[in-house]
Amino acid sequence: MSTEAVRTGRTTPVPPTWTGETPVAREERPRLWWEVAIVLGLSLGQSAVYSIVTIIDRSTQSTPLAKQTAQVNPSQSSREVFDFLYQFLGNAFPLFAVALVIFLLWQPGRTGFRRIGFDLSRPGRDLGGGLLLFLVIGVPGILFYALGRVLGLTVQVQASPLDTHWWTVPILIFAALRAGLQEEVIVVGYLFTRLRQLGWGKWTIIVAAALLRGSYHLYQGFGPFVGNAIMGVVFGWCYTRWGRVMPLVVAHVVIDIVSFVGYPLAVALWPHIFG
Repeated sequence: MSTEAVRTGRTTPVPPTWTGETPVAREERPRLWWEVAIVLGLSLGQSAVYSIVTIIDRSTQSTPLAKQTAQVNPSQSSREVFDFLYQFLGNAFPLFAVALVIFLLWQPGRTGFRRIGFDLSRPGRDLGGGLLLFLVIGVPGILFYALGRVLGLTVQVQASPLDTHWWTVPILIFAALRAGLQEEVIVVGYLFTRLRQLGWGKWTIIVAAALLRGSYHLYQGFGPFVGNAIMGVVFGWCYTRWGRVMPLVVAHVVIDIVSFVGYPLAVALWPHIFG
């Protein structure tokens, strides 16, 4: 019997995260649908809508996508102190949506962290799994972006220069942490749990979440949409196998740190591809 089972007075161990979720009664489902709509409307669903509008705007302009640009982590002010404050706050406030879904997933005797495998109970496995996912997804993702640029399906992504201020790199790392927490906890941990409770099947959930993941990257072009959707399928499948969000967060944060910090270096070294 697990320690959680002893502590909560259960006679049987608490099942693993994914297999432990069962569909709720039909009369309870409308409330869950409203909850999911509100959460997504306050977080990445909102980003997806803006991104879809942006790609329609970009695609209907006279300038081809390959000649357009999209900024990642751009400067927010010409004055250093306000640039720092705007960027810090812009990355800090989305974390409240992460806190919200963990709160919503909380059960008597079972925390929201434990329910989605977002804890430090398996640090070695989570770190190893995260680094493995980085190698499987991160490296091909860079090549996929380069291919999208060559084919004209991806806009030029303009990364922030690394030498702007002393705090630039720490803020970029914070942005990577925010993105990893926001996307994996909400799109995988929370959404997979709720859709499972709503009676959706495994692969329906994986594909739906992957399409959502791709949609809020559409502002960068169709290449990033496909690349992130593929990433979503792989991450979703891993979650259904491992029942833990933590390895996905590790992988995502490492991928974004390499992208945010390493991308400007790649532009300098290979401007004909990344520039």
